[in-house]
Amino acid sequence: MRFAISRLRSFIAVAILGLMVSACGYNTIPTLEEQAKARWADVQNQYQRRADLIPNLVSTVQGYAKQEKDVLTSVVEARAKATSVHIDASQLTDPDKIKQFQDAQAQLSGALGRLLAVSENYPDLKSNQNFLALQSQLEGTENRIAVARRDYIEAVRTYNTELRTFPGVLWAATAFRGNKPMAEFTANDAAQTPPQVKF
Repeated sequence: MRFAISRLRSFIAVAILGLMVSACGYNTIPTLEEQAKARWADVQNQYQRRADLIPNLVSTVQGYAKQEKDVLTSVVEARAKATSVHIDASQLTDPDKIKQFQDAQAQLSGALGRLLAVSENYPDLKSNQNFLALQSQLEGTENRIAVARRDYIEAVRTYNTELRTFPGVLWAATAFRGNKPMAEFTANDAAQTPPQVKF
């Protein structure tokens, strides 16, 4: 009988301790970390979608703009560089790796802008349904990239805030010592300059 009561008390104490730990924010840091990693995966997915569309766009433009080899070559080279820079979830705390990734993607964005500007010189290309469909897909992809980056930035902000505020700071100093703040996307220098529009 005494053993049963002692066992019941131990069970109740463990249950209460479990409820206290779950309600005190212990799970918050790993949950927010996983959400930020998932948002990063979505960013990479959207960039990959863009990279997959580019060969189709280049092929379509090549048929019309044979003399624009420099522009087409720069797009192909920028795509190759952008797809060669990979960042996995373990590197999200390294701002230099994030910047390297952003720079490669920015170079590709610039090359795509020049490619789409080439279409202005080719009226047949501008009216081609394949080109218009691909141009629309790229525009939609750029919008998806912007949304994915915004969602990643918000997830990282929430995670980093949890590491620095109470009660998360207590868990970060004890149970999650290895967790470091994640790097955010930042606008590159070219984004600070408004684009030149010429008619």
